[in-house]
Amino acid sequence: RFSSFFYLLGRAMQEASTFPELRSKRFLLRQIQQSDLAAIFFGLSHPKVIAHYGIWYESEQATQEQIDWYRCLEKEGSGVWWAICPHNRTEQLIGACGVYELDNYNRNADIGYWLLPAYWGQGVMRECLQEVLRYVFDTMDLHRVEAEVEIDHQLTGDHIVRARAGVDVGHLPARRREVGVAFV
Repeated sequence: RFSSFFYLLGRAMQEASTFPELRSKRFLLRQIQQSDLAAIFFGLSHPKVIAHYGIWYESEQATQEQIDWYRCLEKEGSGVWWAICPHNRTEQLIGACGVYELDNYNRNADIGYWLLPAYWGQGVMRECLQEVLRYVFDTMDLHRVEAEVEIDHQLTGDHIVRARAGVDVGHLPARRREVGVAFV
């Protein structure tokens, strides 16, 4: 039941040259590549990261599943995730963020992210999530973005990241309304 918009988005993102690269003041958000496997494994096996992120891996080989998931999102047009890289080291992945579970009927998606602990407390996610949110609202024309929050983490630094990026505790309030269309 994907609309033609999401079908076209998925088709366009199949080609690396059309992947929507985003830039902030300090970071490049680029397509996740096979060469990022070791960095993704390092992040998604790090005890501090996985304490806040529901996915973890025990080997680089097992981490291939995560890269396959990123690619599947792009291919199906059901989401998009970016590698977060410093501008001066665009091959160095320090985290990832993106949207998934796109719902074209309600024009919403879930948002997720993770960052290596060495970069925590430096405003990285706030800066990057602002670019992602700008893209999903202005280019993808989404109505709502939701972030699932684990109860134990509502008052942590993760809560502060969401608040500073403009994401409310459970979701980002609707920024767009259409005349004649009811959103629930």
